[in-house]
Amino acid sequence: MAGIALVTGGTRGIGAAIAKALQADGYQVAAVYHGNATAAAAFSQEYGIRTFKWDVSDEAACRAGVADVEATLGPVSLLVNNAGITRDIMFHKMCWEDWRAVLSTNLDSMFAMTRPVIEGMRERRFGRIINISSINGQKGQMGQVNYSAAKAGVIGFTKALALENAGRGITVNAVCPGYVDTEMVAAVPEDVKAKIISGIPIGRLGAPNEIASAVAWLASPQSSFCTGSVLTVNGGQYIANG
Repeated sequence: MAGIALVTGGTRGIGAAIAKALQADGYQVAAVYHGNATAAAAFSQEYGIRTFKWDVSDEAACRAGVADVEATLGPVSLLVNNAGITRDIMFHKMCWEDWRAVLSTNLDSMFAMTRPVIEGMRERRFGRIINISSINGQKGQMGQVNYSAAKAGVIGFTKALALENAGRGITVNAVCPGYVDTEMVAAVPEDVKAKIISGIPIGRLGAPNEIASAVAWLASPQSSFCTGSVLTVNGGQYIANG
């Protein structure tokens, strides 16, 4: 299945792996980034994937950005909402700015990015929307009240949107990665990382391409009967209720 795929946070870590996997499956990919222009330029040069810069927490920027992508490449048939940030601190020490930054980027972006593409998908009676949540949106995590709340919200957003659009040929699913070997996890102190790994039954961190493979399947024709689902990819660290 070929089409235009838009991946937020698409030039580094899990997002970069997703962008490359979708490109390999025949999609023309637009990778959105916000902060690191050097990394984005290097990624685009190496893989030939077009990059676009905007802030996914800014609704107006998302509308303008999606319009730019569609004018450049064509109508978006696959949206992967992957961009996310953390501002980890215990809740009794958390400030409003820490709360709002995480909720804006991780949850408000679901509306800001999906709203500009949903009407076109409904008119064409086809679309794939894949939202990247987290193991900590399923089970919670100390020091991540803001992040866990946002990622739990992503799951609710996914299920409700799936119900609204199933009759229009649009599937909406979520992927909940566990701890993956990315820059974000690399910044964790080694003793904390060892404790995390000790709690993963498979005994290691995940790899970005393992999350990308799950996304690629949800984007494929083989997943056409799958909507409103939450796919956990966490090495057995948390086994959600079916």
